[in-house]
Amino acid sequence: MKYSVCIDAVFANKGTLPQILRKVKEAGYQAVEFWGWWDKDMEVFQKEKEALGLTVSAFCTKMPNPGDISLQREYLEGLKESMEMAKKLECPTLITQAGFDSDSARKGITRGEHRKALLDTMRKAGEILEKSGITLVVEPLNILVDHPGYHLITCEDASALIDQINSPNVKLLFDIYHQQITEGNLIRNITENIDKIGHFHAAGHPGRTELTQGEIHYRHVFEAIGELGYDHYVGLEYMTSEDPVPGLIKTREEILVD
Repeated sequence: MKYSVCIDAVFANKGTLPQILRKVKEAGYQAVEFWGWWDKDMEVFQKEKEALGLTVSAFCTKMPNPGDISLQREYLEGLKESMEMAKKLECPTLITQAGFDSDSARKGITRGEHRKALLDTMRKAGEILEKSGITLVVEPLNILVDHPGYHLITCEDASALIDQINSPNVKLLFDIYHQQITEGNLIRNITENIDKIGHFHAAGHPGRTELTQGEIHYRHVFEAIGELGYDHYVGLEYMTSEDPVPGLIKTREEILVD
């Protein structure tokens, strides 16, 4: 099992980029991930990453609403830019979302039209990604707590979407926190879809807190994932108001499995 720390979540407003990367290393982790690359000094990031020997597991592609066909060209151009950055960072995975029905509706786009455009955009993305060694992972989100109006919610719907896209370079991001809120049934859903999953996210629930808190028995979930032979990353994408280092150490010592 391989784990990465989402620095935009865990270390939000808790230091400069070099300081944050050093704290990740101090906590005993070898990989990081983040949300946007365009809002960071990537030269500084690259220099510090290399000095510390850190790996980048994933980050987000630029993502204008992929359910709006009028934005498809912009989306795909943003993907190409993000792929170039991924190559520089030797990062295997880019993260995308499926867009918001609420955004589409404001432009008169129905849910069905949104899905049709999303499928077409993701299929074209798969063609662009082919032979690149980079995987694009599509993320379902919960609409009950954090993301009302979002398009892709359940594991079943997300799995069907991946089947319809039918590209080896487009997979599913299974966010354990979001899926616990949406429908639970975590281990069964993970087991049934493990071949389609290219990345995991994890946070405690309720509150999107540290993994040592809340109702999810994370050690048990991680043991199940490990037994399935999963060999990609699990991203720790949680929020904390405390100094992140002790919490990361506690998570590594008490929750994570090899």
